Amino acid sequence: MIGSFKQAKKDEEDGCGNPYHSVDKTSVLQEARVFNETPVNVKRSTHVLTKILYLLNQGETLATKEATDAFFAMTKLFQSNDLVLRRLVYLGIKELCNVAEDTIIVTSSLTKDMTGREDQYRAPAIRALCRITDATMMQAIERYMKQAIVDRAPGVSSAALVSCRHIMKDSPDVVKRWVSEVQEALSSDCVMVQFHALGVLHQIRKSDKLAVTKMVSKLTSSGPRSPYAICLLIRIVARLIEEDEAGADCRLFDFLESMLRHKAEMVIYEAANAIVTLRKSSARDLAPAISVLQLFLSSPKPTLRFAAVRTLSKVAMTQPNAVTACNLDLENLIQDVNRSIATLAITTLLKTGSEGSVDRLMKSISSFLNDISDEFKIVVVEALRALALKYPRKQAVLMGQLADMLRSEGGLPYKEAIASTIITIIEDNPEAKEKGLDHLCEFIEDCEHTTLAVRILHLLGREGPRTRQPARYIRFVYNRVILENAAVRAAAVSVLAKFGAQCETLLSNVLVLLQRCMMDTEDEVRDRATYYHAVLATRDSALIHRYILNPPQFALPSLERALVQYLRADTSAPFETRAVPTAPPPQEEKKAQNIMEVAPRQEERVVPTHEKYAEQLSAIPQFANLGPLFKSSAPVELTESETEYMVRCIKHTFRDYIVLQFDCTNTLNDQLLEAVNVVVEGEDWDVLLYIPCPSLPYSQPGSCYALLRIPEDIMATTGTFSATLKFKVRDCDPATGEPDTEDGYEDDYTLEDIEISVADHVQRAARNNFAAGWDELGATNELEDTFALSAMSSLEEAVTQVTQFLGMHPCDRSDRIPEGKSAHTLYLAGTYRGGHEVLVRAKLALSDGVTMQLTVRSDDPGVSEVIASAVG
Repeated sequence: MIGSFKQAKKDEEDGCGNPYHSVDKTSVLQEARVFNETPVNVKRSTHVLTKILYLLNQGETLATKEATDAFFAMTKLFQSNDLVLRRLVYLGIKELCNVAEDTIIVTSSLTKDMTGREDQYRAPAIRALCRITDATMMQAIERYMKQAIVDRAPGVSSAALVSCRHIMKDSPDVVKRWVSEVQEALSSDCVMVQFHALGVLHQIRKSDKLAVTKMVSKLTSSGPRSPYAICLLIRIVARLIEEDEAGADCRLFDFLESMLRHKAEMVIYEAANAIVTLRKSSARDLAPAISVLQLFLSSPKPTLRFAAVRTLSKVAMTQPNAVTACNLDLENLIQDVNRSIATLAITTLLKTGSEGSVDRLMKSISSFLNDISDEFKIVVVEALRALALKYPRKQAVLMGQLADMLRSEGGLPYKEAIASTIITIIEDNPEAKEKGLDHLCEFIEDCEHTTLAVRILHLLGREGPRTRQPARYIRFVYNRVILENAAVRAAAVSVLAKFGAQCETLLSNVLVLLQRCMMDTEDEVRDRATYYHAVLATRDSALIHRYILNPPQFALPSLERALVQYLRADTSAPFETRAVPTAPPPQEEKKAQNIMEVAPRQEERVVPTHEKYAEQLSAIPQFANLGPLFKSSAPVELTESETEYMVRCIKHTFRDYIVLQFDCTNTLNDQLLEAVNVVVEGEDWDVLLYIPCPSLPYSQPGSCYALLRIPEDIMATTGTFSATLKFKVRDCDPATGEPDTEDGYEDDYTLEDIEISVADHVQRAARNNFAAGWDELGATNELEDTFALSAMSSLEEAVTQVTQFLGMHPCDRSDRIPEGKSAHTLYLAGTYRGGHEVLVRAKLALSDGVTMQLTVRSDDPGVSEVIASAVG
């Protein structure tokens, strides 16, 4: 006995305390034969049925035959009156009804339990019955459901109301007939029944805005007694205020404010949360809600403290000044025993604190970080990043704190968050660059994470050569070649080459180091060293700029497709890389989500839009020989969203052609459209062919195409086209969608004009070193002009509009404008159709509007001219 106890204790310590952890589906289904025994073996049947439910809740799937056999065997258990077993049977029916066949056979048994005298059976029987009953059989149980909704037993009434919400998905008209019963349930004495009744009543009426308004008006004047129902009512009221854009000066808002004085804490919090999340609430409107949340911060209940500090943290993102009054209470929460509350308190303080409080907050953080996990530390780091951008003069203090955190213990995500914050500070403030690089160099001496070391090395290669003493970083980089793994060594070799390419005084030393790297054991490192040594040894600035500072960056799938097409055709001519689209610039790093507010989503594989369109167009025979797809535009709506036909246009640019793709949707359920086509007309452009959509049934999208030849005159490659949707209409039955007649009639519909702009001929391109690319292109094809952008009132607006209009990519973070500046220089890079590189320097000055001096350089004079003339 003692031995078995010790074994059980050991199993529990080893994490094997779950008695069902080793159950197997096949063996459990075999054990389910016990359901067929007569009389019912209650103990064994309960045990086996629990195993089946455990497997289903762990994600195990049953085949249709397996589920059907188990379901029918389980119905034999209705012979037993054991309460536990019967409730397990109800759960089993709900789990298996979507997989098993002929589940309708248990309807009579469930109806009997539903109308019986045992309340413990009635509620779960209602839930199970509504899961297996389809719309055709709803009439048979409608009378019983009406009685159950107004039943005296609260459990039965709640079960019926919850089931109504599920029935609404398939049979909304049936539930609408039960409105009077639902309204009667709303006056029940049970707080949970009131809550469920209000939920059903709102779901019935939510499509009728007037009905919802009347319901809210009645309930706000004589509200329900249930705090749960009042919380739901508050959410409905908040949604109405948002939809009506009524703002704060309305009686609905007065109702929210009155709920701040309710006796139930959950209602008070719900009202405060609703007020602070309204989009148009001013600081004056927020004051009562903030005061209530401030009181909750000192509550002895951890749940209230957590709810209050989380809500204040959200408010601090948009209106930090409104939360400033709570700073003293928030500082007291830094030492809270609940680390979630403490973390939210410190991050909220970092958002709302003044510049003078930064030093004090840093001291609090130092002692605070040792007691929390990496996940919470990342939240603090994100708050420090926002604070650093808000107070540039405090970046030295913040950088020191981040450096200390970088040297402390922690996993890869935590260290990546710190490194990203330091990089952000470096990019935002040139004065902090060298100090930040020093901290990162010290870190990579002991960095155990390959990806992070490579990222920091890449930053060194980009920023290090531009510092006052670039030679000081060579030691850190070459140490990586000696001490690290192959991936880091390869990255270090590339960084050495960038130092040699930009620092003439270091070139000879870099060549010696690269020569040593040629003896590396890894072929990738040797190949890189050999390649870079050969390029640098030429000392040809054009060659160095082209292949080290701004190397060609092709979109690999497009390069593969172009090579395959080249091999299938005549290979006597050399392969032309100009026709291959360049890789799009990397997307900016997304802001990390607050782990305490948003649950992480599973990563999904996203197909790049360019590749998706390229595959789609290449599958159409008429477009198979157009060459590589250069660029696809964002969809442009050609109709209003409320019209009977919805059409949007996507422009696909090739070297000599543009394909207009029209995605059409028919929103009329009594019409079938056939031979759907969009006819376009424009000057100087030839429409070579149309590909119509054969059929366009109701609510089923379809596509038609138009192929245009781009004019040879580069100055005529932009224009505006009129567009008309033409089709044949056949009237059809709205219920079935089948046409009523064989013959139809021709019709057309005028669409919005289509504009082909210079941005449709330019692809965004990244340039690692804009100055090197600018010097490489030279002034041979340079054009310069000055423009007055009188319609723009700020530099930020001018940067955004010019970037979007030209369709180019901002380089050297020139799209970020420091606060308070009245002049700024924007650097843009792109690739013009045909593979022509184009760079733009726009000097902006703020006066009466914005004045812009635009300078364009390209390897083709025509491209420079078309880009420069596009703005004018």
